[in-house]
Amino acid sequence: MTLTLSDGPLAAHGPEAVNYEIDGPKHRLLFSVFPRRVRALLGGETVLDTTAGMLLHESQILPRLYFPLSDLRSELLEPSDHSTHCPFKGDASYRSIRVGEHFAENTLWLYEQPIAEASWLQGYGSLYWEKMDTWLDEDEEVFAHVRDPYHRVDVRESSRHVRVFAGDEVVAETSRPKLLSETGVPNRWYIPREDVRTEILTSSETTTHCPYKGQASYYSLSAGRTEVEDAAWYYPEPLENALKARDHLCFMGDAITTEVDGSRL
Repeated sequence: MTLTLSDGPLAAHGPEAVNYEIDGPKHRLLFSVFPRRVRALLGGETVLDTTAGMLLHESQILPRLYFPLSDLRSELLEPSDHSTHCPFKGDASYRSIRVGEHFAENTLWLYEQPIAEASWLQGYGSLYWEKMDTWLDEDEEVFAHVRDPYHRVDVRESSRHVRVFAGDEVVAETSRPKLLSETGVPNRWYIPREDVRTEILTSSETTTHCPYKGQASYYSLSAGRTEVEDAAWYYPEPLENALKARDHLCFMGDAITTEVDGSRL
C-alpha cells in the first residue's frame, strides 16, 4: 500500500517533498518477488502451489499476487470467452476452474500477449482471491490478500487524553489509549474496555478481516438520541503486529467524533 496509494512513490500523484523525479507514466507498475510459498484451495483440492509468486504493485490498486502458470493445476481449468482490456497491461483472457461440484467461473486471468511495457507478465496469471475457498501463506491461512511487504502496523502505548463523543455525549474517555499507526491509514485510537460506557453498546453480527491486524468484531451504539450501527470494533485475537490492541475498542462512524488532548480530529 505504501508504494501505490496515498503519497507513495508509485501512486498516480507521488509525494512533493522529494529530490527526484520519476520519468515515466502516471500509472506505474512494479513486479517484485513475493518471498514465501502460497497455496490456493477449492473444494478441498490444492489448485495453486507456488514458491515463485510475484506481487504486482500498481498505482492506486492494492498489490496483486501473480504466479507462473506452471504452478497451477492445468487439468482443472476450463476455457472461457470472457476477456477484459487494461490500457497498462493489455488484453486479459480468462479461465474457469472446476473441482468436482465446485465451480469458480472466470477466476483465473492472464495476459497471453501483454503490451511491451508489461512484457514480464507473459507466462504469469492471477486468481480472484474471493473465488477460492482457502489461501495459505506458508502454512498459515490468510484472508483478503497476501501482505504487502511495504505495509506495516505499529501499536504504541500513550498517555494522551482521548474522549469519544456520540453526538454530544461522551461514550469513552481514557488517558491510557493505544495508538495504532498503519501505512496509508489515519492514526486510530484504541481505548481499554474499562474506559468505555459498555452499557450503551450491543453486539453486532458484522465482522471484517484485515491481513495485517486480524478479524474484527463490532458493536453498535445507542446513546440518548444517537444510534450508530457498527460504531466500534475490536480485535479479540489480533495478529502479531496488533497484539497490544487486543480487546481495545476503536470508534468511527456518523455522529462519532474523537477528541485528543482537547482537539477534535
